[in-house]
Amino acid sequence: MSEAQPSGAYQTRIGAMRRERTRNRLIESALGVFAQKGPDAPVIDDFIAAAGVARGTFYNYFRTTGELLTAVAGETSDEVLGVIDPVVLEITDPAQRVVIGSRLYMQMAARYPLWGAFITRVGTKRGSRGRLLDEYLTRDLQLAIDQGRFKVADVVVARDIALGAIMYGIATLLSDNAPTDYAEQSMHALLQAFGVDATEARRLAYAEIAECRPPQGPIFDKVGASLGKRGEASTTVTD
Repeated sequence: MSEAQPSGAYQTRIGAMRRERTRNRLIESALGVFAQKGPDAPVIDDFIAAAGVARGTFYNYFRTTGELLTAVAGETSDEVLGVIDPVVLEITDPAQRVVIGSRLYMQMAARYPLWGAFITRVGTKRGSRGRLLDEYLTRDLQLAIDQGRFKVADVVVARDIALGAIMYGIATLLSDNAPTDYAEQSMHALLQAFGVDATEARRLAYAEIAECRPPQGPIFDKVGASLGKRGEASTTVTD
């Protein structure tokens, strides 16, 4: 029996690794299909063909195509936040953190417009935003409220206002109709809405920010280059 247990544990690990690879292949293929067909056209057959799996295999991981797209939106968002937050954490002022994090997130969507189009279509629901966006944004907003930098009674209200500015802001940036300083203007207005003096709000909103390195993780490592190409999917967000 003592010899059977390691063998069983080994088989369990192998099975888990195989399931993870299959799931990752479905997620990677979803972004490729999105890049080719846009956000509204794909059906389940497109995803299983791109991933090279059977229909039954797809249903072992996701109940619907919407559930797959939700997973993609959340995991890509977390990969982006994984390179943004180290830059944010170098800043001590929580008000400035909110501005820098928001601008960098919008900049990343402009750098990878197909990804930006994807998250504005799919990633607006809480479950689609991944784990880190709400966590990091709420962290810095709460600090700003606690330190008296923001005059907002409830951090949830502040979070929702900030998320609206970010998500709708990305859609505007990708429309090609936005002014060159759109992100800065957006943050200037947001800070004033949170009670920051107009002069200071402008200073914070227009401060220079460091460039982020490219996102790293299973999804962007595989399909990041294609997400940086403008095409039909990056323009449909303004329909």
